[in-house]
Amino acid sequence: MTHRVKNFGAGPSALPLPVLERIRDELLDFEGSGMSLLESSHRGPYYGRVHERARQGVRRLLGLGDDHAVLFMTGGAQTQFSVVPMNLLAPGARADYLVTGHWSELAVAAAGRVGLARELWSGRDASFARVPRPSEYSADGSAAYLHYTSNNTIYGTQLSSPPDAAGAPLVCDMSSDIASRPLDLSSFGVIYAGAQKNLGLVGVTVVAVRRDLLGRSPADLPPTLSYKRMAEKDSLVNTPPVFSIYGVALVCEHWLALGGLETVGERNGAKAERLYAALDASGGFYHPLAERESRSSMNVVFRLPTPALEARFLDESSAAGLAGLKGHRALGGIRASIYNAIDLEAVEALCDFLTDFQRRSG
Repeated sequence: MTHRVKNFGAGPSALPLPVLERIRDELLDFEGSGMSLLESSHRGPYYGRVHERARQGVRRLLGLGDDHAVLFMTGGAQTQFSVVPMNLLAPGARADYLVTGHWSELAVAAAGRVGLARELWSGRDASFARVPRPSEYSADGSAAYLHYTSNNTIYGTQLSSPPDAAGAPLVCDMSSDIASRPLDLSSFGVIYAGAQKNLGLVGVTVVAVRRDLLGRSPADLPPTLSYKRMAEKDSLVNTPPVFSIYGVALVCEHWLALGGLETVGERNGAKAERLYAALDASGGFYHPLAERESRSSMNVVFRLPTPALEARFLDESSAAGLAGLKGHRALGGIRASIYNAIDLEAVEALCDFLTDFQRRSG
């Protein structure tokens, strides 16, 4: 291989090169077994060790204690939009939602098909350009849970700290910023995340459920949708996404070897600071869509003065080896996703391109 682009795609997203190289090296003959892990039984010893490596890797990287069960499920975050209320929202109870973008809109709609779901706060009137301030909502501890989306990939906003759930279980869709910085997860009831942005390969959803909540799962739920049954069976109710879980194990081990989330958080903070500084220095030629105090450190979303300039920007950046910068189809514009595997060198290359493109176009 002689050329790899700098991949700013929103997901599936960039993976650490050492992880890709290890996958390549182990693909045909896994640990001397004479076969690929892709051909190995999920009940056999080779995958059994991988399964445990992945589970322990998630625990260590995220700092999860024994109070949480770590599950490997399928269907992505959108399936969890329904699975969460199916497990936690009892008949007659109410769930509260902070609606900060498209994905949390889908989440509250899915909950409403299961039971009573209330929008505690919505950023819809502000075009989802910011997240709520603590003074703008009042959580009710009697709710079955309070759900929020920690980072919004489409609009480029992020909550800097968890909301106050007033004693209700806190549930979070962390799909796009999980493992991006140190965060105390001990107070969370449920966190879930598709692995394909910061934790590994597409195809597995990592779920952590506080064990005291497992008893809420109704007995008549299908086993693969029941947190209780999945925990009891160690996520082996059926054949799990073997290769994707293997990717989670490798990615967690990679970041742990480099210093864990303290190191990851410092890297991500430096990248976001550098990129936003370049945008802000453009005199308005580049316009970040998120309000300053709500800016995401994972997805930097911005516009140029005209759609024609945006089209040129995308064509020329792609030719320069900067991939995946097209904004979400619902919003347009430019989006640079700077997840964990994107290094500062890639961000510097993007900043240099920003400066050059403005010089040639402004």
